[in-house]
Amino acid sequence: MPDTTHVNTNTKGINEHSYDAIVIGSGISGGWAAKELCEKGLRTLVLERGRNIEHIKDYPTMNTPIWEFRHRGQITKKQLDENPFISKAAGYDESTQHFFIRDKDHPYIQEKPFEWIRGYQVGGKSLIWGRACARWSEYDFTAPQRYGYAVDWPVRYSDMAPWYSHVEKFIGVCGNKEGIESMPDGEFLPAYELNCVEQHLREVLWDKFKRHYVSGRWAQVTSPNEIQKQQGRQCLNRNQCMRGCPFGGYFSSVTSTLPWAKATGNLTVQPFSVVHSIIYDEKKQRATGVRVIDANTKVATEYFANVIFVNASALNTNLVLLNSTSNRFPNGLGNDSGVLGKYICHHNYRASMGGEIEGYRDKYYKVSKPAECIIPNFRNIHKQDTDFLGGYVIFSGAGRDKTSEKGIESTIGAEFKEALGEPSGWGGYMYMQGETIPRETNHVRLSKDQKDQWGIPLLITSVGYDDNADKMIKDFLEQGKAMMEAAGFKNINTFVNDWAPGLDIHEMGGARMGRDPKTSMLNEWNQLHACKNVFVTDGACMTSTGNQSPSILYMAFTARAANHAVEELKKGNL
Repeated sequence: MPDTTHVNTNTKGINEHSYDAIVIGSGISGGWAAKELCEKGLRTLVLERGRNIEHIKDYPTMNTPIWEFRHRGQITKKQLDENPFISKAAGYDESTQHFFIRDKDHPYIQEKPFEWIRGYQVGGKSLIWGRACARWSEYDFTAPQRYGYAVDWPVRYSDMAPWYSHVEKFIGVCGNKEGIESMPDGEFLPAYELNCVEQHLREVLWDKFKRHYVSGRWAQVTSPNEIQKQQGRQCLNRNQCMRGCPFGGYFSSVTSTLPWAKATGNLTVQPFSVVHSIIYDEKKQRATGVRVIDANTKVATEYFANVIFVNASALNTNLVLLNSTSNRFPNGLGNDSGVLGKYICHHNYRASMGGEIEGYRDKYYKVSKPAECIIPNFRNIHKQDTDFLGGYVIFSGAGRDKTSEKGIESTIGAEFKEALGEPSGWGGYMYMQGETIPRETNHVRLSKDQKDQWGIPLLITSVGYDDNADKMIKDFLEQGKAMMEAAGFKNINTFVNDWAPGLDIHEMGGARMGRDPKTSMLNEWNQLHACKNVFVTDGACMTSTGNQSPSILYMAFTARAANHAVEELKKGNL
């Protein structure tokens, strides 16, 4: 058992390596922790296991036309063979691969199939995320208690609403105020306009189903307010976000929170820092620092702080906490309840459909918008009205193919060139994002005999789907097809994939929040029940998954927790 109480640093070294706060991870939540802590005057060290990324300078493909890529953006068979897991990630291609790991560099053990998508660099996966930013509703926070499928969240929507607003105003979220009870309104920049077929879907779904079809709430700066102007950000609708945007059109910690934190003079970012464990002082009954291994030299160093935020991404956060053992916490830091690493959950993306619709041939659109439309959850809101627990949202859109469908006798020459410039008919699609139910059997743990190149135990993933997820898929396929048929779509093809968990890139849980220390790891402020100066505000903190995309909730949790941490420091409670 590694002993995290033993420190190999002399007094001078401790002084040189001491900060007010340490943040583990520089992604979506880590960047927010840095911003809030630095703004409040705390000297903050951000530890990132990957390389450094600087805005614009380190976006090598940001302006490269697709025809200038050697393989026109496609991934070669050799790359697919070498990276069978990461190459399946949404958005992974020749133009974005530099922001994703290589499989062989970061092994783990799959007890059940689980394809763990990672991006190790300053900014983390905030450089390659989908950017959907709808709020959770009160129904999402109360559903586990009402339906009995998880412990009760220790917070409610009213606790989080002001922090949602705090985050939205800073990062820039586009959308319309719709008054939808299952998807509350926020502080919005102008929304993307629905094209003609999307407007048709909106009308039909409301008239025939009383369901909303709205422009998605997306972290895109459609029209910057003053604070986004100060960040130098503006979306130009290029829809090439995952390459890295030179205009800062979408939110990432590299374009937004980390530069803001740096401007305070209180920020230190240290890349190539693989966190081994958190150091716990049994006499002080608190965490005192973090043990770090240099990714290149493999030399171990300790850093010290009064407050530690763990934002390494959900599964890595579980790994760090599980590896932070001591006499007081032999099974992982703060793990008195025994639930650390358990109740891992994710989102269910396994079903989709698409079809064709006649008409609208005289209509087109000018903008390649980097956002989709959304049908908010309409299942199990006030009561359980299906044979499954939880709900799902549907992402959707419509458009015209760029290649003409009319018959072309030749595939060369002027006629062919002219035909390529003519759009074909309209098509539309829907795909689900469904809640999964936290189960104790879905867990991660550390290997007892296999370690990575830095001497850290490999993570074992044991996570799978269940019958509840299958029932939800069946309902989506029935409801989605009914909605598309009602709107006049033909040749509707439905698809259910058999991909493993992990490809949704929304892994959550393992260090869940709760009211009772006997059944949870964290309190209502995201503090470890048993070690109050350690905060967890990334996906590991989640008690349930909800149906909306979780990233903006992580940001809100982080801002709220960081402000609480500063208040507690001032009172001498940390």
